[in-house]
Amino acid sequence: MLNPLFLKPVFKERIWGGTTLREEFEYPIPSNQTGECWAISAHPNGPSVIENGSFSGISLDELWTKHPELFGHPKEKVFPLLTKILDANMDLSVQVHPDDSYAMAHENGELGKTECWYIIDCKEDADMIFGHNALTKEEMIEQMNAGKWSELLRRVKIKPGDFFYVPSGTIHALCEGTLVLETQQSSDTTYRVYDYDRRDAEGNLRELHLEKAIEVTNVPHQDTMVTPSVEKKDNVKITTFVKSEFFSVYKWDVQGKAVFSFDDKYLLLSVIEGEGSLVHNGESYGVKKGTHLIIPVGFGGFEINGQCEIIVSHT
Repeated sequence: MLNPLFLKPVFKERIWGGTTLREEFEYPIPSNQTGECWAISAHPNGPSVIENGSFSGISLDELWTKHPELFGHPKEKVFPLLTKILDANMDLSVQVHPDDSYAMAHENGELGKTECWYIIDCKEDADMIFGHNALTKEEMIEQMNAGKWSELLRRVKIKPGDFFYVPSGTIHALCEGTLVLETQQSSDTTYRVYDYDRRDAEGNLRELHLEKAIEVTNVPHQDTMVTPSVEKKDNVKITTFVKSEFFSVYKWDVQGKAVFSFDDKYLLLSVIEGEGSLVHNGESYGVKKGTHLIIPVGFGGFEINGQCEIIVSHT
């Protein structure tokens, strides 16, 4: 019998991290500078481990290799998605990610990194860096060399519930006071463009990757418009944020008992608010804010009972 696969997150300390992951989700974070929860990950830099059932103790990357039937015998060699929760206690570095072809050629076969953000929470009047104002690469390089960052970088206002699609080649940065769920390609390749001249614990400036960043940045910047669609049915509101070649992302807002059925896709679920239970074949599994799980292919019908908000993704 198939079970939902509950996952134990991996935590990453970052110069810009804080304690929100502990305060909001009761996670056992390693320090007061914890910036990232790798919630559903098969990436070698931080694979999640299954917490329940017959696969308990097995890492997701091993499960992907040894039990492809759980994922519909996929064509991809590596698990293609990575779900994170990010605590931007300070501004993140301004960065850009390569696409698949560039990463394959320059980063030892790593995937590229297109990603998207759901703003779980943010401080009042928060913003982020999203894109740039240069019309040509020459103009962009000139402004970078002159340190004209305020002229070059575009800032946009954000609020809780906003969703942003961030294709590879997009200059971007989350800013102070932001809590985000990120769905991305399974990649850990980042080219740092600007870091506010911050120094690490040893007093060193952090490395920049300007040459590669300039090569992969889209010029001129083009906004990717997201037009969410909403479907309401018995006790659940389903918001579809994006359907792209890399991933589809939804939000399920459950108020009561909601019935779902998926046979041909595996689903990644992250509970970002509330609590309830997932019921399948007479078995009930508790879920609450901070729970992450995978519904395997062939799982069939299931119910979610309670009051909770869930971010869902699949390839």
